[in-house]
Amino acid sequence: MWRYFGRKLFVYALTFFVAVTINWMIPRFMPGDPVRSMLARASVGNAEALEAMRAYYSSLFGLDLPVWQQYLNFWGSLLRGDLGTSVWLFPTPVSEVILGAVPYTLGLLVPAILLSWIAGNKFGAFAARGRWLDNTVLPVGYLLTATPYMWLGILLAWSLGIVAGIFPTAGAYGFALQPSLSWAFVSSLVLHWFLPFLSLFLVAFGGWAIGMRNMIIYELEADYSSYLEALGAPRRLVRRYAFRNALLPQLTGLALQLGTIVAGALLTEIVFSYPGLGNLILEALNNRDFFLLQGAFLFIVLGVLIANFVIDVVYVLVDPRVRVQMQGGAA
Repeated sequence: MWRYFGRKLFVYALTFFVAVTINWMIPRFMPGDPVRSMLARASVGNAEALEAMRAYYSSLFGLDLPVWQQYLNFWGSLLRGDLGTSVWLFPTPVSEVILGAVPYTLGLLVPAILLSWIAGNKFGAFAARGRWLDNTVLPVGYLLTATPYMWLGILLAWSLGIVAGIFPTAGAYGFALQPSLSWAFVSSLVLHWFLPFLSLFLVAFGGWAIGMRNMIIYELEADYSSYLEALGAPRRLVRRYAFRNALLPQLTGLALQLGTIVAGALLTEIVFSYPGLGNLILEALNNRDFFLLQGAFLFIVLGVLIANFVIDVVYVLVDPRVRVQMQGGAA
């Protein structure tokens, strides 16, 4: 087992290195100069003074160095835990800006991923029991899973926010409130959270329901199901075994879909002006903030890789065939 996880960790470390390198390159191939964007907000009328400030800040951020040296400096700073200073919110450190946005993104992603996976699998298994349920769930599931996250978010904001006036459509809490443990703040936080969460939940729910429905039908037609029925096993017991076996491909699907769900969450945050990493990336792009983009991408890559590794561990625990195969390889 240690050898198995050792190989997994090596693959994840290599993936992390390549992904972070690409994420470092992306901002530097974008048009525009971050220092000029920062100085454009300053009221400096003297051209010589403006040029002197540009040279000073370029040197301060290390942008006057050759690209290869900037790359080495980036990895050196990263190994020390230094993500640099934000150009847009100068002189605030990038790590401080990102840590302020990460709780909002996790507050959307974790419940949406877990609840949609659990509810979708349960509902898909339930739908496979009868034709009328199947005929209802299947088209609804296909409709939901084919809906773009951003479009569904706009639709929910228009219908439940603007037309019905039930939920707010922007921000994480009321603009007149300050973060606290008061009932007014917590209720406002939940109301602002609900629509972004619902848009992520519904799209993912449709996909998991269809996947589980298909897997249950496949498992019920397998040889072991026919053998159990021939032995006189109750239908409920056969379905229980089919559900447990169908969960394994769904776990693999969860690992494969994490990147898509994270991307959907970032777009959803932009639609609702939710102050998570998605909204932060948009502001960093608008302000040519290389260092904030690098930091946001780093947290996203790290989060997806950690989540995939956790799923790999869970897969080993729930699938005895993997453990038997590892024991055979070790022998």
